[in-house]
Amino acid sequence: MLTSIRPDRDAVALAVSGLLGGLLLWRLGLHTQGGHPFSAPWATLVPLTVMASAELLRREAPRSALAVGTLALVADQFTRGSLATVLMFTDVMYAAVLYGPPAAARRLPVATLLVTVASTIGFLAWFQKPEALLIGLVIGLVSFIPALTGVSVRSHRTAADAARLAAAQTARLAEMDRTQAVAAERARMARELHDMVAGHLSAVAIHSTAALSIDDPETSRGALKVIRENSVEGLAEMRRLIGLLREGGEDGAPVAAPTLAALDALIEQTNANGASGGLVCALEDRRAPDAGALPTPVELAAYRIVQESLTNALKHAAPGPVVVRLGRSGELLTVEVTSAVGSRTGPTAPGSGAGLVGMRERAALLGGTFGAGAEPGGGGAKIWRVRAELPVREKETRE
Repeated sequence: MLTSIRPDRDAVALAVSGLLGGLLLWRLGLHTQGGHPFSAPWATLVPLTVMASAELLRREAPRSALAVGTLALVADQFTRGSLATVLMFTDVMYAAVLYGPPAAARRLPVATLLVTVASTIGFLAWFQKPEALLIGLVIGLVSFIPALTGVSVRSHRTAADAARLAAAQTARLAEMDRTQAVAAERARMARELHDMVAGHLSAVAIHSTAALSIDDPETSRGALKVIRENSVEGLAEMRRLIGLLREGGEDGAPVAAPTLAALDALIEQTNANGASGGLVCALEDRRAPDAGALPTPVELAAYRIVQESLTNALKHAAPGPVVVRLGRSGELLTVEVTSAVGSRTGPTAPGSGAGLVGMRERAALLGGTFGAGAEPGGGGAKIWRVRAELPVREKETRE
């Protein structure tokens, strides 16, 4: 099915301007040549009108416009000639290179150059006069120069389109980086919030359940004491988290991150919270005294893994020992927490699995490994083992 070609405003303006200009030159009797077979005044208007029609197709059908325009230019040479016809042909040639297919943009400059050279040589051989060089110059100005200009403009447009595309891709990549950075920061905040508060809230939930279910004033008093201690500690942890988010405390000083040196206090707190459930927590630090200091991210990750493991033991472990083991072999820090697996009496606290996800993320961010699960223990019993191996050196960024 044929589709109608509708010329754009620029093409109509050029065609109308060229036609009116040619009519004005014709009316004034200004011609480019004389003494040709079709020397009647009206004959000049035929190529002029055809060339103006070709201008209408300069953008929608540039190859057709060039073919029609070339025929009109040749026909114009057999009349008195019109400067408007020649000027419109230069625009048709320029448009054919600019708006035509890439193959035409490559071939037309070469073809017009060859035509210019061949015509110059032919006219020199025919007339055998130096003035023949002027004919070759005119042919080059009418055909080769417009084609070369079209190639230049097309190259600049292609480069501009490529630059716009690259800018758009850069903007999309920047937006993706921003989104990933926001997601990573939200994940970090979620890990910190969970690890800081989950243990205290779990203790509050367990002991409040015990206080409500056991009708014993002494038991209730002890449970309320533990609830109050964990509430105060939880509030303090929340304040520390707010300080971390603000990158400093209320006085502007940086908030110190917890280190492995604070594990003794964490073990003591876990023993107090888990005494009613029969949990006995102990720390085995097998690191050499002269092993050296650990980077802050490694200290924080190890502390949080131990903290979350003890929280899980408080919520789910059966009565028995809970052992925290620290070891260091070369450039690798080992963190291991074991607890008994089995049924337990008394209140428990529900779990969501977010703690295991957070521990695994902490280890992965440092380039370490993490594992957690039940495995056989001594005497046929099962134990729950959490084990993380953290590189002591922070990951180097390769450039």
